[in-house]
Amino acid sequence: MPAIHKTPVTPSSARPAGGKVAEMKGGSRGILVVEDEADLVELLKYNLEREGYRCRWAADGQAALAEVQRELPELILLDRMLPGLSGDKFLGELKKEPDTAGIPVIMLTAKAEESDQLIGFALGADDYITKPFSMKLVLARIAAVFRRIDAAEASTDVLSAGPIRLDPDRHEVTVGGEPVSITATEFKLLRALMAAGGRVLNRGRLIDIVLGTGAAVTDRTIDVHITAVRKKLGAAAGWIQTIRGVGYTFRKPA
Repeated sequence: MPAIHKTPVTPSSARPAGGKVAEMKGGSRGILVVEDEADLVELLKYNLEREGYRCRWAADGQAALAEVQRELPELILLDRMLPGLSGDKFLGELKKEPDTAGIPVIMLTAKAEESDQLIGFALGADDYITKPFSMKLVLARIAAVFRRIDAAEASTDVLSAGPIRLDPDRHEVTVGGEPVSITATEFKLLRALMAAGGRVLNRGRLIDIVLGTGAAVTDRTIDVHITAVRKKLGAAAGWIQTIRGVGYTFRKPA
């Protein structure tokens, strides 16, 4: 990651087949559920979609890794006790890769001992919920994680990395000390990317941040704004990197 400095009723429906990854419709914030219990997946699916999340699921760790590679989720709900590749090993693989290390993970598990929770946090989990659990609690914990992310993105702290400095209070961007003329939309876009701390933001999420939830625009709109920002950053344009098929991230150029 770059060194960014800051000054319930369950409906009857078809159940997922073990070992496969299925699409679940929903909003622009993507959640990957990694769980092998079909009844629990169905319950999570229903409640998450009702809250407006866009959900996918995987029934084992290996399928989850493949799904993460296909499209990066913005949060993962992870069972530790999975067939094949365990939840612990899956999380270890996730945290090894720069593109996926920043994805927040909430563990949902029957391992309820304090030592188990400490292991989960040591592996990199952002939260730990033991089974059986209240669906209201799960939704509240998810909302709390996203609030922390949003707070970081909305921070008024000055952000700086390499030659780029962004000052929200002054609405000012400089590259190598030289001011850059930038529109309000471009400013919000650059700020969101810098504040994400190396996480990859998909186009849907960037549209929500920059243009507002429900904006009737295409993904191509964000691509056009990214091109404009890169042009204005000049020699520092390489800090904004494209993750093909997913979105964009802000990291030190290779």
